[in-house]
Amino acid sequence: MRKGFLLLTVMLTAAGLYAQGLGKLYKKTNPTVVTIRVEEREIVTDRETKTKQEVTIEGLGSGVVVSASGEIMTAAHVVEAAENVTVTFANGDEVPANVITANADADVALVKLVWIPKDLQVATLGNSDEVEIGDRIFVIGAPLGLPHSLSAGYISGRMKDETISDSFTQTEFFQTDAAINHGNSGGPMFNMKGQVIGIVSFILSQSGGFEGIGFAVTANVAKRELLGKQPFWFGLTFEPLVGEVAKIFNVPQSMGLLVQKVATNSPSDLAGIRPGIYELELEGKTVLAGGDIILKVGDFEMQPGLDQVALRNSFARMQPGTKVPIKVLRGGQIMELILIAPEN
Repeated sequence: MRKGFLLLTVMLTAAGLYAQGLGKLYKKTNPTVVTIRVEEREIVTDRETKTKQEVTIEGLGSGVVVSASGEIMTAAHVVEAAENVTVTFANGDEVPANVITANADADVALVKLVWIPKDLQVATLGNSDEVEIGDRIFVIGAPLGLPHSLSAGYISGRMKDETISDSFTQTEFFQTDAAINHGNSGGPMFNMKGQVIGIVSFILSQSGGFEGIGFAVTANVAKRELLGKQPFWFGLTFEPLVGEVAKIFNVPQSMGLLVQKVATNSPSDLAGIRPGIYELELEGKTVLAGGDIILKVGDFEMQPGLDQVALRNSFARMQPGTKVPIKVLRGGQIMELILIAPEN
């Protein structure tokens, strides 16, 4: 009886110390976390009249400040087609931001503040290779629009890209039981040292809500894809068409990129690239058809064996104002557009 009482006392004491330590970590790291609100253009169809109209929709996500110059890591799917990006800090400051670069395959993006607010605090990036299954972690974000909410849990798995997706960029995700919902996307996952070890990406769910399985892109992948000299932001989203699917769309080569959305005034928009307008189901996934299909970007033809590293390096080295020919398939005709590399 006495042994049981002592064990219970030790367990309760450990839980109390953990909660106390987490509270201190939250106070330390929370000022580096931001809420991100975006506006993007979308073409919708009136099901009664069958007419189409362009509307502006709002999106919500989270992010984390990673440099004193105002760079913020977030998820690519939060900002990759955004026309306007607004960053809100814990103290209520709101600052506009521009998308610098984004990698949809790894689901990471970098945005930069237009101006630097007073007392900007920067998070510390950890080495995600040192993280082990069973490690305690916590996540801060804006689930369901509730900013700076904390959830805690454990690293419950480590997944390579081939186990979750068919992307052709080498990615890695942490699986966690920490609660993640809409609005957490792009927010930081911290270790118990207060270091960022991941960027929240997505959940697996049958109900649409959190069911105990969430994923975050590892910090080392985010650093590799976002920091240093990176390709400029194109301002579009796409769906790869390969194999038999490419043949259905009459793609005259083994692969093409079906354009989904194009952000207004982005390099892609200014080049005249057209987004999709017709919603359809494609192999269990909802996509937008009717837009351009990208066949070639500069010297790089779209194909399953495309050298992604060479492509990214090519655009990372590109000087502002450089003209890039884009070959697209539009309405059964192949045409060439000119995209101009923007100022950083």
